[in-house]
Amino acid sequence: MLADLSPIIAATAQWLIRAYPSGGGALASALCEVQARQAVTVAAWLRYPTPMDAALVGMAGPGGSARLDWIAGTDDTACQDADDRAWRTWVDEVVASWAASLLTDPELAGLAVAAIAEDGHTAGTPAEFRRLLAPDDNDRRAAALLRHPDLLAPVSALHREQLLQLLKPGQALIA
Repeated sequence: MLADLSPIIAATAQWLIRAYPSGGGALASALCEVQARQAVTVAAWLRYPTPMDAALVGMAGPGGSARLDWIAGTDDTACQDADDRAWRTWVDEVVASWAASLLTDPELAGLAVAAIAEDGHTAGTPAEFRRLLAPDDNDRRAAALLRHPDLLAPVSALHREQLLQLLKPGQALIA
């Protein structure tokens, strides 16, 4: 299933790090990207918990970044070339919103990682979410914009209630 969601994970993480970039050099950019990718991976696994869900979104497409671009103030399609617009079609708005919520709320991130572990997503994979769950000072500096609750509030607010409902204690991931 990881391969089925990889275009969504890659595109949505790319959108987050372009909308909320690291202010540092190459190391800071890499740390920021890892945190975004971990949050997006957890969000995608929550959003598409079964192989059938992943297959359906792979066929139908996730919807793209148009509304997110507008909300984040990066809606400059005139400056985007065809290659830039192509990857943006794989951005999933719900996954981006949930990832933003996870990046700005450590307690919620812990609940989400526990939920995917309980559902078996992390079994047999080398998935580790330390930078999402317990960022150190370097991680925080590298992703200062990416983890800033006020900056991400418009994006995380889009679908946060849906995420909160999903992560209620005793709630099954498969509806």
